[in-house]
Amino acid sequence: MFYRPEDGHGLPHNPFNALITPRPIGWISTRDKQGCDNLAPYSFFNGVAYEPPQVMFATTSGKPDRDGMKDSASIIQETGVFCVNVVGFEMRDAMNATSAALTADEDEFLHAGLEKLDCTGINVPRVANAPAALECKMTKMVQLPGEANTVVFGEVIGVHLNDDCMTDGIFDATKYQPLARMGYRDYAKVEEVFTLKRPDD
Repeated sequence: MFYRPEDGHGLPHNPFNALITPRPIGWISTRDKQGCDNLAPYSFFNGVAYEPPQVMFATTSGKPDRDGMKDSASIIQETGVFCVNVVGFEMRDAMNATSAALTADEDEFLHAGLEKLDCTGINVPRVANAPAALECKMTKMVQLPGEANTVVFGEVIGVHLNDDCMTDGIFDATKYQPLARMGYRDYAKVEEVFTLKRPDD
């Protein structure tokens, strides 16, 4: 089949997200200037550069109590910093709980029963026992076409690695089984990895 998004797809559910899979989940934590903490998962997330290391995530909807933005983007716009927490399979239920539509002054860490740890270089909490966490300084925020589409770019200025996820100096995905977003309401976990050498290695 072929369809033009502007004309609709005619299917029971939009297939777009199912075509771009698996997508890593950026579990974004922030703290506003009043000291209220926020934590939310975003599956439009990825690394975008090595030197210096940089990441991005995108929000695709807004909230009335944040002037049409999501809590995460609004707080980052205000403070300029955020933390990306890596989601392992064991944290799937807590991650899902933090996707609830809470008010701006409600703390998703408390809502999901998650322990916090302070970041080292920024005034933001991180998820205790997360496989890894990336402390980030916002470099750019871009408004995309659409009602509430915002992309946040950040430079990684600090990296926390859980020692339990290391094997012989390698950050080992099989130790924590990264959670990935599929289409619809589906998820996947990484249980097995393999290596391919590049032709010029």
